[in-house]
Amino acid sequence: MVFPDYRPRRLRRNEHFRRMIRETLLLSDHLIYPLFVVFGKGVRRPIPSMPGIFQLSIDEAVKEVRECRDLNIPAVILFGIPDKKDEKASGAYAADGIIQRAMRTLKEKVPEVLLIGDVCLCEYTSHGHCGILSGNEVDNDATLELLARTALSQAKAGADMVAPSDMMDGRVAEIRQALDENGFEHLPIMSYAAKYASSFYGPFREAAESAPQFGDRKGYQMDPANAREALREVTLDVEEGADIIMVKPALPYLDVLCRVREEFDLPLAAYQVSGEYAMIKAAAQKGWLDERSVVMESLLSIRRAGADMILTYFAKEAAAWLQEKR
Repeated sequence: MVFPDYRPRRLRRNEHFRRMIRETLLLSDHLIYPLFVVFGKGVRRPIPSMPGIFQLSIDEAVKEVRECRDLNIPAVILFGIPDKKDEKASGAYAADGIIQRAMRTLKEKVPEVLLIGDVCLCEYTSHGHCGILSGNEVDNDATLELLARTALSQAKAGADMVAPSDMMDGRVAEIRQALDENGFEHLPIMSYAAKYASSFYGPFREAAESAPQFGDRKGYQMDPANAREALREVTLDVEEGADIIMVKPALPYLDVLCRVREEFDLPLAAYQVSGEYAMIKAAAQKGWLDERSVVMESLLSIRRAGADMILTYFAKEAAAWLQEKR
């Protein structure tokens, strides 16, 4: 087939042709909306580096999740900010912790939306690292028990799925065992399987008040230079019992996402992180980019690379735009 016998533009001439041959679809079904929950009532605290995103008290979170339901967004993931932090991250697994309270309320008020609990300790530790310290090092094996306790406490509070994001070795197996031994064998695990030590997390750390007080997280999150290592990390989590695997961040790691998709047939998630959101918002506010078209293109590219679901702060806006197209 050579020109002029084959002309690819024939099937681009109008929207009807383009719709008929479109290879990748983006639906609200593919979106997961992150929420930051705090103690109090009537709290809707803006996050300066993430315009349109807020720290929310539980009553305000209920309103957000109802909006998600009305936009046909199937799931939210919850991040908690406790009133007090300590070295053992006790707020992460307390029965009356902020996430546990939020889950019980949301499960009662908006049962139609799936609740995913982020399982990590960084928001709850006084030092801001994702595990228990031994000197200035995160003690991997000592942390596993607390991660399992956190996941189990979320399950008891009504979580539909738990999502360990800490990048400790062996945490998926530890969480799976704890859930199974306590009657939650039906509860799936969405593992942050390939989570990179990225510079794109800055706004999140402001939102979750989780920046490390010293050092960095390069000792447990992945080196941005490595792709083959991501496949080893994902393999380990799959063998330990992960039901869904995740690559984080999304856009700077589309090559990794694509390679994981080619190697594994489990459902695959990608996290369009806070820095990705902040860059688009800032450029749009300057008038340098058209926000709607860039958001939809970026989400479509993540789907095209292989993601079955996308965690994104644009979930509500994207879902509303998708509804307008119908």
